[in-house]
Amino acid sequence: KISFIAILGALPLVGLADEGENIYTKGGSQPQALACITCHGAEGKGLPAAGYPNITGMPAGYLSKQLFDFQDGTRSHAIMDGIAGALSEEEIEAVAEYMESLPVTEVPLITRAATPTDEGSKIALRGDWAKQIPECVACHGPSGVGVGEAFPRLAGQSSAYIVNQINAWKNGTRTNDPNDLMGHIAKSLTDDQAKAVAIYFETIGQQGD
Repeated sequence: KISFIAILGALPLVGLADEGENIYTKGGSQPQALACITCHGAEGKGLPAAGYPNITGMPAGYLSKQLFDFQDGTRSHAIMDGIAGALSEEEIEAVAEYMESLPVTEVPLITRAATPTDEGSKIALRGDWAKQIPECVACHGPSGVGVGEAFPRLAGQSSAYIVNQINAWKNGTRTNDPNDLMGHIAKSLTDDQAKAVAIYFETIGQQGD
């Protein structure tokens, strides 16, 4: 049997989830804090054609950091800057927790042991060590499913979004990697390599159930 005390203990978590869903679907308390659903879609899977990312199931710590980074300028986007700036710390925590709670699509497990078949899989699985570019899966995990709160999920992201982020690191509008690892990698990738590896991770997501 579930005790009354246990039910009371769970109430704050339920309240946080409800608040997060409300922010996601209706927006924050300030008018500038537009509803996340507008750009990220009903299920949080983004709008690939427009380059808006899939944030479903992303770790709350990663998502909240990105929102705070939009606030302090270490990451910049014409739309997100204003939205993030209008969210309170509590609202950021709530919507991040809500997004983490949503299920992600399972994808085939592809490790560094797999044999690359094209330029995109070569960069993802082997890197380009002649230019000091490590393989993507070394940090982002097999199939690019993400590792902890520091390395986000790439599997299933739209190629447009991935390329946009690589370009942001290249041109300095995104500088929120403490070790500048992605800054170095982005600047070392050619445009063709960036596009190829972006398509590779987008395609993995399409193979999921």
